[in-house]
Formats: sequence, C-alpha cells, structure tokens
Amino acid sequence: MTQKELLYLEDAYKHEKNIIDIYNNIEMEVVEDFMTKELKHHESMKNKIKKLLEMKAND
Repeated sequence: MTQKELLYLEDAYKHEKNIIDIYNNIEMEVVEDFMTKELKHHESMKNKIKKLLEMKAND
C-alpha cells in the first residue's frame, strides 16, 4: 500500500469516527423536531403540486 493510500484510509477512518461521535451526541428531540418540520414541508409541497395538477386537469 502506498503512503498516499494509507493517508487516505487514515483520513476516511477519522471521518467515520467523527460522524459516529456526532450521531451519538445528537439529541433525539432535535432529530424529531427536524423530521416533523420536514414532513410538514413536504406534505405542503405535495398538496400544492396536487392542486396545480387538478387545476390543469380541469382546464
């Protein structure tokens, strides 16, 4: 294995370790709040698109 490949693997390992540490420290309440907001946003967008499609179908 070349030095460059070894350095890449070390960086990748550190990156994965950092991501795991971040995920382990996230409060579930924060995640739930975020997901609730995202769900509401996507439901709203879906409904707007549905209305546009219905208007177009009635033309």
